[in-house]
Amino acid sequence: MSTPKFFVRKNVVFSAKRYGIDALSAMAQGLFASLLIGTILCTIGDLSGMSIFNTAGNYAKAVAGPAMAISIAFALQAPPLVMFSMLAVGQAANDLGGAGGPLAVLVIAIISSECGKLVSGETKVDILVTPLVTIMVGAVLSYFLAPPIGTLAMDFGMLINATTVLHPFLMGIIVSVLVGIALTLPISSAAICQAFAISGLAGGAAVAGCCAQMIGFAVISFKENRWGGLVSQGLGTSMLQMGNIVRNPRIWLPATLASAITGPIATCIFHLEMNGPAISSGMGTCGLVGQIGVYTGWLSDIAAGTKAAITPMDWIGLILICFVLPAVFSLIFAKFFRKIGWIKDGDMKLDL
Repeated sequence: MSTPKFFVRKNVVFSAKRYGIDALSAMAQGLFASLLIGTILCTIGDLSGMSIFNTAGNYAKAVAGPAMAISIAFALQAPPLVMFSMLAVGQAANDLGGAGGPLAVLVIAIISSECGKLVSGETKVDILVTPLVTIMVGAVLSYFLAPPIGTLAMDFGMLINATTVLHPFLMGIIVSVLVGIALTLPISSAAICQAFAISGLAGGAAVAGCCAQMIGFAVISFKENRWGGLVSQGLGTSMLQMGNIVRNPRIWLPATLASAITGPIATCIFHLEMNGPAISSGMGTCGLVGQIGVYTGWLSDIAAGTKAAITPMDWIGLILICFVLPAVFSLIFAKFFRKIGWIKDGDMKLDL
């Protein structure tokens, strides 16, 4: 069934890619530019004693909802009036969605943005009609839908977090593998973790999975991509390998199998927890955000009295889970798969 010409003209495209990949990835960027960077700034302020960092960080964290919404509208190619109107929509959806606000923002921002696009430029009083429709649709949806969506997301996240505590070995494998795969796919593992508030022990498993993908691909493709590939994948994203994965899916096995090992090691042996921002659970070693998130969680736990101090074992566990073990296990698996011919030289070459 073809899309009506009016929708085509207004650039309203109903597709899983646009809503499930483009919008979700953009939302993660909005979160990074507000909540995540704000948390990092506050951490710098706490450590340095310079209050200007805390002030800037708190302002950044306060606009997480609007930042997510306007990022989503940008991904949906909304016209300026619609995009700017999304600031109010994002604030409403995030506030009323509570702890599950990010998922509420994703759903409501998509609908509001598309509705705004439909009326944009259709009247002589566009300056009034477009923001009025966009904001009212967003406000009404936020009032009725944001609380249940937020509750659903929070309950689902709590279920994952609680199940990981009860079954750390099995859930360590599941969470690590699935979140790691999401990081390499053209969707946002960071946005998923934030939307469902994946934290605590489950957050630690998610960090392990993401690190396994990034460090794994960085080291096993070093022969083809050298230092540029090591940095771009190890501190950037393993998503760069997606084109090569499509051509030969077997190159994904070493890093994925490594994540299946490091996940339960993180949960069962080192009890690695992410008690910083949930978005950090899905960032891995990208800009060392995952590690900074774990560290800020340690500081928060100490401030709350639930942790006495940061121990040498904490640091050993973090370094092993995030850097050493992913590299070692990925190299071992890659060597085996190269030996049996499943992976060949050039399979992971990047155009850097």
